[in-house]
Amino acid sequence: MQTVSLNRSYGGTQGVYKHASRETGTEMAFSVYVPPHPDGAKLPVVWYLSGLTCTHANVTEKGEFRSACAELGLIFVAPDTSPRGEGVPGDPANAYDFGLGAGFYVDATQAPFDRHYRMWSYVTAELPELVAAQFPVDPKRQSILGHSMGGHGALTAALRHPDRYRAASAFAPIVAPSRVPWGIKALGGYLGDDKQAWRRHDAVALIEDGARFRDLLVDYGDADPFLTEQLRPELLQAACDKAGLPLTLRRQAGYDHSYYFISTFMGDHLRWHATRLKA
Repeated sequence: MQTVSLNRSYGGTQGVYKHASRETGTEMAFSVYVPPHPDGAKLPVVWYLSGLTCTHANVTEKGEFRSACAELGLIFVAPDTSPRGEGVPGDPANAYDFGLGAGFYVDATQAPFDRHYRMWSYVTAELPELVAAQFPVDPKRQSILGHSMGGHGALTAALRHPDRYRAASAFAPIVAPSRVPWGIKALGGYLGDDKQAWRRHDAVALIEDGARFRDLLVDYGDADPFLTEQLRPELLQAACDKAGLPLTLRRQAGYDHSYYFISTFMGDHLRWHATRLKA
């Protein structure tokens, strides 16, 4: 692991790091905020998964999480959204919603993407191992949240690993990618035509198929331009209601899909996570 930068913030340390990934076969960058803490202390960790076109830098620079993390004693980790570098294929038409910056948190099975696009294994296995070895995290106190495509990743990770994460939340998540254009393009491109494989990366389908989590928090803005076609939070509400899965779904008046929205409610989400991450 190589340190790219370190900055003091709210008494803690904001770092950016890179390493050679065994899963993606590329160099991967990620950021970690470590709050002030006593020597030898092990701290809860919150994983943040970003949305389409983003890198670790978007939330690191615009997410406004450090004040709350310093107050609450939370480590905050933000990985990239896809492999990058020479030889990594992107969308043939250079579209923003597939390929580079749009790994969709799956392990691709379709050529040429299967060689490098292994973001599911990267964010649920490789990076947690690296972070646990290098930072003062308590592996028994983990939670996960994300935005848009990253909200999709956070919800599916929680539903598939309910014993690992104590809390899960999302900002404007893609809750049913099997049913919306962004998801159909990504899941078809990375996983092929096997719709059963898609269901393992679809929060609504996972709930329909029996996956459960203790409770979920989801915020969306009613001025989000992607709300009706791509996000469809009503599908998550219906699935949770039918399954008896506790969901707090909040409609935030006047907010859009941007980091102005995310940063406004970031503190709320982190306090919600901190309550569930208490020892």
